[in-house]
Amino acid sequence: MEVTVRDNNIDQALRVLKKKLQREGVYREMKMRRFYEKPSEKRARDAAAAIRRARKMERKRMERDGLIPKQPRPERKSRFGR
Repeated sequence: MEVTVRDNNIDQALRVLKKKLQREGVYREMKMRRFYEKPSEKRARDAAAAIRRARKMERKRMERDGLIPKQPRPERKSRFGR
């Protein structure tokens, strides 16, 4: 992974690096590897994640087919107070 520093602006380069690491899932991986996880716990976690993904896909399919109304997106607050 590579981040270029422009105009000696290290703060901006660090922000870009942190965002890239977050997107890649490095922080999540580090958190998971901090402690030993029993194989049975890993299977249970993986199964729960698979169930969540399947439910989400089913909900999206039903929204697309018009069987249930789409969930409204929450309004985002402006970063600049406008």
